[in-house]
Amino acid sequence: MAIIYTVHPETPQRRRIEKIRDALQDGAVMLYPTDTVYAIGCDLNVKSAVQRVRRLKQLSNDKPLTFLCSSLSNIAQYARVGNQAYRIMKHLIPGPYTFLLPATKLVPRLVMSPKRRTSGIRVPDHQVCQELLEALGNPIISTSAHLPDEDGKTPTVGLEKAKLFDSLDTLVDIIVDNSLEPGPKVSTIIDMTGDEPVIVRQGLQWETAEAWIQPAIQGR
Repeated sequence: MAIIYTVHPETPQRRRIEKIRDALQDGAVMLYPTDTVYAIGCDLNVKSAVQRVRRLKQLSNDKPLTFLCSSLSNIAQYARVGNQAYRIMKHLIPGPYTFLLPATKLVPRLVMSPKRRTSGIRVPDHQVCQELLEALGNPIISTSAHLPDEDGKTPTVGLEKAKLFDSLDTLVDIIVDNSLEPGPKVSTIIDMTGDEPVIVRQGLQWETAEAWIQPAIQGR
């Protein structure tokens, strides 16, 4: 059974954050809240934990994993950010957006898309996530806690928190509970790898992203 850490949504208890950090560094996989849906995550740099996340999500190694960074400057360490992408991202970060970007050498092969060498990166507008990122000192894997069943369906989509916790209790090591219900929508995905940014998934606040993309394209 997973260890449950209850943390305050706005002022997370430092000692509990540190205990979660220590577990992540030792290879733990966690279920935790973000500014969109609950996510399954681990330390980006712990290979065994990343492999466990892939198995949980039934993802082949050619499917990239999204990870969280603390800021736009932090993203620049793990991805190549062009001028146009920077102009757009500075207006949307932090927020419910996943940016597909060319990965740098700091991104483990097991995380990026091997053919395109791209990564999905987010900067969450969420205090618990930011506290965890600060404590850990490097990115955290963040893949939505939607697990397929034998028929390929996703029964954890839209579950109330108690049912979500029950469904994943034996599959993860840590559950982070900020006393709030999971968000109802996933992030908006914006592909920044081409000549022009493209919204490839309309998730939370996608209209805001679209409003910033067009002026940035016109002003390039």
